[in-house]
Amino acid sequence: MKIKIILLMLTIVSVNQFKLYAKFSAEQNGKVKNNITYIPVQYKTVLVDGLNIFYREAGEITKPTIILLHGFPSSSHMYRNLITELAGNYHVIAADYPGFGQSSAPTPEKYQYTFDNLSVTIEHFIDKLKIKKASFYIQDYGGPVGLRIATRRPELIQSFIIQNANAYVEGLGEILKPLTAYIENQNAETEKAARFFLTLDATKWQYLTGAENSESIAPESYIVDQYYLDRAGNDVIQLALFRDYGSNIALYEKWHQYFAKYQPPMLVIWGKNDQFFTSPGANAYKKDNPSAEIHFVNGGHFALEEHYSEVSKLIINFLSKKIK
Repeated sequence: MKIKIILLMLTIVSVNQFKLYAKFSAEQNGKVKNNITYIPVQYKTVLVDGLNIFYREAGEITKPTIILLHGFPSSSHMYRNLITELAGNYHVIAADYPGFGQSSAPTPEKYQYTFDNLSVTIEHFIDKLKIKKASFYIQDYGGPVGLRIATRRPELIQSFIIQNANAYVEGLGEILKPLTAYIENQNAETEKAARFFLTLDATKWQYLTGAENSESIAPESYIVDQYYLDRAGNDVIQLALFRDYGSNIALYEKWHQYFAKYQPPMLVIWGKNDQFFTSPGANAYKKDNPSAEIHFVNGGHFALEEHYSEVSKLIINFLSKKIK
């Protein structure tokens, strides 16, 4: 009898241990934690036109795809929190442009750093992954990259989620004047002023200025960006893109025509305290796409650092109505 009782107790302990192990394994694999589903993010690299393009991917490929296009001076790292929020509902992809993050950064002699060329590389990246339709989330530089692709391939676009990415002269902040001066008149003085935007002070300023609570901004956000900016030769890459920025403004009218003709479902989410791209830039989207849904959050240029959960809820609600 004693042996039977001992065996029974050992069996109960073993079962409980197995349950605990199974729970632990599920949590470690991103399955279940505190009754919330977590989807693991994969970190991949694919060869596109001779360049290694790094990207983050999460979610089932059978679900609607969202492509997240990052801004300056960041990389796919800026979407790390949003990806985990969206991956339960969508197939989510965020790539680093050439010269940014973990992607190849050839010298300007080997790769032409223009917004046209970045958009072509990302378009070929999308084709390499065999994506036929997607929603584009565009922020800052993601705007001119994504909108170029959209005007060339309107059939690719399911919807736009626009966060602090300008397509109108309204909303271009005064803080951009040093870059405008560098575009219009390239000399030692204007280059020196433009180079300020490549410093840690400037990067940190972009993240903290306009934040609802600066203490909620993780320091690694701007430290990671600065690490990539400080790589040897990266300053030349970024200055080339600064000089080319005027090509984006020249395309504004073309993008307006695209909005008016195709009326893509459009969710505009704006950090209302952004000093680069101010609030009028958000409202301007209604001029050519009156059905655009516009929301402001109490943040700055990198509003996702604080408001990724709020933003994800807006996206899920919006796409549930627009994408079937």
